[in-house]
Amino acid sequence: MTLRVALPSRGRLRDGVLSLLNDAGYPSAVLNGAARAATAQVEFIEMRPRDAGAWLATGRIAGAFISTDIMIEEELADLTKVPLGLARSDLILASREDDGRTGAADLAGGTVATHLPGATHRWFAAAGVDVTVVTMGGSLEGVCAAGLADAIVDLRETGNSLARNRLRVLAEIASCEALFVHHPAYHHSEALADLTLRIAAVLTARDQRYVMLHLPPGRIGDLTTVFSGLAAPTVLPLAGRDDLVAVHLVVQASTFWSRLAPLRELGASGIVALPPDALLP
Repeated sequence: MTLRVALPSRGRLRDGVLSLLNDAGYPSAVLNGAARAATAQVEFIEMRPRDAGAWLATGRIAGAFISTDIMIEEELADLTKVPLGLARSDLILASREDDGRTGAADLAGGTVATHLPGATHRWFAAAGVDVTVVTMGGSLEGVCAAGLADAIVDLRETGNSLARNRLRVLAEIASCEALFVHHPAYHHSEALADLTLRIAAVLTARDQRYVMLHLPPGRIGDLTTVFSGLAAPTVLPLAGRDDLVAVHLVVQASTFWSRLAPLRELGASGIVALPPDALLP
């Protein structure tokens, strides 16, 4: 049976997911520009993340690329999720700068506008604060700035929109990012296992560098002083050279850049660092 997976229909979440899937061997030419695209094992269906969360909750689709706020809204916490490190933001509670409020308790009896009515109701109920929640589909900052809503529950990416509308954060509800979430009914699917394996391989590779260099044979053991925790590197002979060998190793990208000078001090030359497409331990 073909695995059905929801793709975001627009925005930076879609862009990040398409890039990830392309790196994982699902060509963007197949995925981009169509509401529905199928590969040998997976059928990708384009839909809004909010709709994807609702369909995922029913079990009619196997997985979805959504964000943390949608997972909270649709109460999908029990489903397996893979953090993707994309589209990071914070789910926040905000009100006007000049309203004198300092926390959620000050909103008792007030009106809160949001795209996430379920999550907002539950959060205020847990805090013991009674509010009226108004569900909206468009921009939230304006209705709060105009005084129609006493506060909003919304995603904050940079905070610039809040500042332009003279709103301030009263509480941070959750840290959010893109996720691949899949339903337990499909946990035995080989296609799902393959998809999640590919995603993991790409995510792991993005933080690494495949390094190739030449080094005097007597200095190979000293590499562990440069890259702590380094497992045995691959060492290859160089044709016609006894004074140098080729060394291949995989290291954290941030570590590589900070250790260039110590590498040179060991006598390393011909240093090349490449981003790997995939990496499996």
